[in-house]
Amino acid sequence: MAQVNVAILGAGRIARSMADTLVKMAADPRYADLVAPYAVAARDGERAAAFAAQYGFPVSYGSYEELAADPNVDLVYIATPHNLHAEQAMLCMRAGKGVLVEKAFGANAAQTRAMLNVSRETGMLCAEAIWTRYMPSRMMIDDIIASGVIGEVTAINANLCYPTTAKARITDPALAGGALLDVGVYPINFIDMIMHNAPIARMESSMQPYETGVDAYDSMTFHYENGVVATAQSSILCHSDRMGAVWGTDGYLTCENINNVASIDVYDGNHQVKAHYDVPPQLTGYEYEVVASAQTMLDGHRECEAMPHADTLRIMELMDSLRADWGLTYPFEV
Repeated sequence: MAQVNVAILGAGRIARSMADTLVKMAADPRYADLVAPYAVAARDGERAAAFAAQYGFPVSYGSYEELAADPNVDLVYIATPHNLHAEQAMLCMRAGKGVLVEKAFGANAAQTRAMLNVSRETGMLCAEAIWTRYMPSRMMIDDIIASGVIGEVTAINANLCYPTTAKARITDPALAGGALLDVGVYPINFIDMIMHNAPIARMESSMQPYETGVDAYDSMTFHYENGVVATAQSSILCHSDRMGAVWGTDGYLTCENINNVASIDVYDGNHQVKAHYDVPPQLTGYEYEVVASAQTMLDGHRECEAMPHADTLRIMELMDSLRADWGLTYPFEV
């Protein structure tokens, strides 16, 4: 099996989570022959060098262009604010690198289409790093529902909220900040995975703005053509229980933490627990998206089966529609 050299573009918190993941993967017999932590780039060369030294990466760069020009880089994980994803992903793909782009994939559907077009033109992998799409919990939930134990699904509810207003990128409209792209994307994807791309007949939503103008609290209801109703909430102001629930005619299931499902409980119509499922142990949870991206590249494909381009674009178009209803635009979109 060929080994894929992975580089990280950006040196913030999420980049550190990925670096920790890559180091653990390199030490794990299941993944050591597939991926290798190779390089990191930041706008500050000293910061990049310190990052590389901390995690044992052999190479660091003080500019993103230098990283893109390195012929030894195979796959680039893009870990910068939402508004920068498009230009950086396209830079890397045009330099012959596959890209794994942190969610939200872009700031809007127009940026998403531009990235996917470059992937088509260059033949390079372009994948969205929304980790829940790649995790084993996804298939576990599908299998439980398919078994018929909760009957016919009629409603879904999911939420994800964290108080994150102390982070500048979260509250800055110029960085495409706000709840929707940072945390709202998770309950939306949780619902979408269960509904398997079923068409939405109509949406209802509301947004409470933060003092900077970004969305601070979002409430969303999706009415599907097949009659299922799904609700989602997200916020940058508070903590929530992060639960996901699927309600059926014979019972229901609950998922602990939709952002990284830890366990699933199945209840009957009398609210008695019928089954409990623990999700398999993981290194960090990021390893699944890395494996999928690396293997997809080696197989010569441009998109991961777990999160194909059509799904990435469809979710971004849905979020654009929500923002249009709220009258919320980012400065660079005007």
